[in-house]
Formats: sequence, structure tokens, C-alpha cells
Amino acid sequence: MKNTIKIGIVEDQMLFREGIKAILNHRDNFDVIFESADGFSVIDKLEKITIHPDVLLVDLSLPPHNKKEYSGLQLTIDLTEKFPEIKVLILSVHNDENFMAELIKNGAHGYLVKDCDPEEMYGAIMAVFEKGSYINHRTLKAIQGSMTKKTKPGKKLLTGISPREEEILKLTCQQFTADEIAEKLFISVKTVNGHRNNLLVKTGSRNVTGLVTFAIRNNIVQL
Repeated sequence: MKNTIKIGIVEDQMLFREGIKAILNHRDNFDVIFESADGFSVIDKLEKITIHPDVLLVDLSLPPHNKKEYSGLQLTIDLTEKFPEIKVLILSVHNDENFMAELIKNGAHGYLVKDCDPEEMYGAIMAVFEKGSYINHRTLKAIQGSMTKKTKPGKKLLTGISPREEEILKLTCQQFTADEIAEKLFISVKTVNGHRNNLLVKTGSRNVTGLVTFAIRNNIVQL
């Protein structure tokens, strides 16, 4: 029996929100349990409920709060601070590399353009839920294009990454789960997660997607 993935949708256009909900609820292992037409009330709403979404689909363009901008980027930043266990998958009409790179840098686990087909959305949700990140061709191009230019030689050495941590980082970038990495390296899942936590600290990354970004930026992996 498959685990049911609890999903939330933050989208101000009701028709689009209802459409996504209908598409997702069609899948047996998806359950939409949270909705919001704006971003600024999401944190308060989540604090008042006991069951939270595993994956939150967030529109990049959201209504302002008292004339102050509150975009999907700001919500991503706030969610990363308040509810880091919730995976954030951005939905946007913009196919802009700068948007993608900035969102990933600030804690988003993946980025989808709204003209994607349902199968890609299904796959993206499964990827961020099971593996912690969704890096498609567009996002990979954005990471490579906007971040490799900023890299300074020797950063990898300055972070003090051990050979074992680098090994786990490379496997993480290949989209292996912690369970799969543990099996490959003949170590416990707890040990894998310990190394991953060390990597997050050493690289200044917010999540697995940030680790992938770091690895690409420092030529540790080429995807």
C-alpha cells in the first residue's frame, strides 16, 4: 500500500486551484488537505492545525497584504523558517532563470512552470516528497547559468567536506533516498542523515535542493 501524500495548494485563482485539486485528488496516493487563496495567512493557518501538508504547491504571484507585497518567494522564506519539514514546490507562469535560482536559494524544493503537464506535476510531487528535491532541465539550467559564475575557487576545500560526505553528496545529487544511500554504502540510515545534516551546515544549504545547487556550483557533480 502506498503512503498517502498530504498536499496543500496556495493559489489565488480559484479556477486554477480547483483544477489542480481535481487533478491531484484523482490519484489514490494524493490527498489535498490544505488550501489558501493568499500567502500572507498561510503561516497562521498552519499554526492552528495539527496535520500539515507534506508538499505545498505555492504560486509565485500572490496577492499583497495591506498593499505590501507578499509573494511566493516570501512565503517560501517564512515556511523554511517556521515549517522546514514542509516541502515547497513553486508554480509559476514565469519561465525565468533568475526567479528559479532565487527561489531555490531561499528554500524552495522545486519549480514548475504552469504549462507543465499533469504527469510532470505528479513526478515533481513524488520527487520532493521521497527525495527532497525536484530538479528538471529548466531548473538545472537556471542553477548552472546564475550560480557557476559566482563561484570562487577553493570553496569546496574551505567547507571541510570529508570524503564520505562528498560520496553521500554525489549520491544525493543522483536522486537516491537516504534508505538507498544507506544500502549502497552499507551504513545505517541514521548515519546517512547525520552526514546530510553536516553537509547542510558546512555548505550553508537550506535543504537537499540547496545541496544539489552547491554540488553543481562547485563542480562536485555534473548533471
